[in-house]
Amino acid sequence: TTPISASWKAVDGLNTSQDGNNKKNMISFESSAYKAMINDESRTPLFYKTIEERISQMDKESNNKIVIDLGTGPYAIFAIKAAECGANKVYAIEADAKAAQMARETIIEKGYDDIITVIEGYSTEIELPNNDKADLIIAEIIGSIVSEEGCVTTILDASKRFAKNPTSSQTWIPQRVQTLGCPASYTLHNLFQPPSFDWSKLNGEPIRFNCRDEGLQLLCTSPQIIEDIDFSNIQTYASNRKQQFVFHVDETLIEINKSKLLIELQNNKLRENEALKIALQTSTSFSGLALWPRLILNGNDNGNDNGNDNGNGNTDNKDNNSYSTINSRSYPNGDHQKSHWQTVLPIMNDIPIIVNGSTKITMNINIDL
Repeated sequence: TTPISASWKAVDGLNTSQDGNNKKNMISFESSAYKAMINDESRTPLFYKTIEERISQMDKESNNKIVIDLGTGPYAIFAIKAAECGANKVYAIEADAKAAQMARETIIEKGYDDIITVIEGYSTEIELPNNDKADLIIAEIIGSIVSEEGCVTTILDASKRFAKNPTSSQTWIPQRVQTLGCPASYTLHNLFQPPSFDWSKLNGEPIRFNCRDEGLQLLCTSPQIIEDIDFSNIQTYASNRKQQFVFHVDETLIEINKSKLLIELQNNKLRENEALKIALQTSTSFSGLALWPRLILNGNDNGNDNGNDNGNGNTDNKDNNSYSTINSRSYPNGDHQKSHWQTVLPIMNDIPIIVNGSTKITMNINIDL
C-alpha cells in the first residue's frame, strides 16, 4: 500500500481577474478561449438544438417567454439564439465588465437589443427587472471539473430566485453535469523525475491537458462519476461531499497504451530502444486521477443516465425530447477526442507509482464547495 494525496483550489491553474468593485477573484477567459468554445462542434450545435427545442415547446400563444443566459460571454451566442427562436425577453448576465460591454455591442449589431438585456454583475448579486421569472435558464458555466466555475452556488441561487419552475428538468440547459475520473499515467512525469525536476513545486496545482493529448493515458476501461449535479434537484446537493472510489488497472489497456505511445514517441524521432523504455514506464505507472466533464443537455427527465450515447454526444430518443449529451472525452471509456474542455490531472506523488494488471487504486475524494 502506497498512500499518496493531492489538493487544490478551484481557481488553481486557471486565468483569473479581480472584480474591481468586490475584490473577488473570478475565472476569466481570453478571446481565443471564447472562440474555442464557440467553434467546439461537440458543444455549440447541441446547445443551439436544445435551445430551439425547449422554446418550441413553450406556449405558442404566450407573449411572455422569458430566458436567462448565465455567463453570456462577449458574443452572447446562446442569448441571441434564444431570441432567434422566439423568446420574448432574454436576460444575458455577465460578471466580466469587458465581456458584458462586448455582449451589448454584439446584440445591437445583431438587432436584438429590444429583446435581450445585458445585466453586468454576478447573478447571485443582481435582481431581474419587474421581479421576472424565467421559463428557461441556460448556464454554460461548466468547468473541466464541472463545479470549478461555481455552477452549484450559481444554480442554487437561480433556482430560488429566477426560475418559474425550478424543479423541472425542462427549466435548465444543461439539465445535469458530471465530472468523470480515472487513474492515469503521464509521459513527462516519467521522463522528468527528482532531483532534476521537483513536482512538489506545483503545490497541488493540477496539470491541464488538451483532451487529445496522447501524453496522458488512462489506466482503467471504466471511468467513474466523481460529481453528478442535477440542476432540477440542486437544492438537495450537498456542498461538502466525501466519497470513496475503487479502480482496477486493466492489463489489456496497459498493452494498448504502450503500443500507442511507442508509435507516437517514434514519430517524434526518439530512437526505438529509448521510445520503448519510455512507453513501458509510462504505461505501467500511475501519476494521478484524470478528471473531465460531461454535460447532459436533454433527456435527464426521462430518467436516462446513459441513453444510447455514441460517445460523441447526441442521440435521439423516440419521445418528444432528444437525448443530447456533450462528452469532452469519448463516453464511456474516456478515449481521446477533440474538445475545448481540458482533462485535469493532479500529480499525486513526486515519482510515478508502478502498477500492473492486478493493481487496485482506492481514492478518497473530498469536494468542498
